Amino acid sequence: MKYHINTSININANINTVWNTFTQFDDYPNWNSFIKSVQGNIQEGEKIKIEIDGSKFSPKVLSFKKEKELIWVGKPLMPGIFEGEHAFRFEENPDGTTTLLHEEHFRGILVPFMKKYLRTKAVDGFKHWNKTLKEKAEKR
Repeated sequence: MKYHINTSININANINTVWNTFTQFDDYPNWNSFIKSVQGNIQEGEKIKIEIDGSKFSPKVLSFKKEKELIWVGKPLMPGIFEGEHAFRFEENPDGTTTLLHEEHFRGILVPFMKKYLRTKAVDGFKHWNKTLKEKAEKR
């Protein structure tokens, strides 16, 4: 089974400002109520430590491209049960603003049992995170 969350927001700041705000991971506990922390060597192929909404896990970084994207995949010990590929993509707009595409693709046999949570609390968390990043970047 599969399920996708797709959110986006336009940020009234240039891509450099948005990226620098986004990648100040040590500052997350001060402004971010959804993604509490991102720790580790954030490079392709590396495992990092994430705390989201009270859950801690160690996903693998699939892509980390400056001012473009950060993508990680989280998998439990047994493949096929539940995994999520979480992506933050940044697009520079002609008017000097930045669009954030914040999405996650879930797969596994537990997805049907988690759809209510994913449709409500997870989507709300993504939207809140987007809004707080927007507010933080626009203040810089």
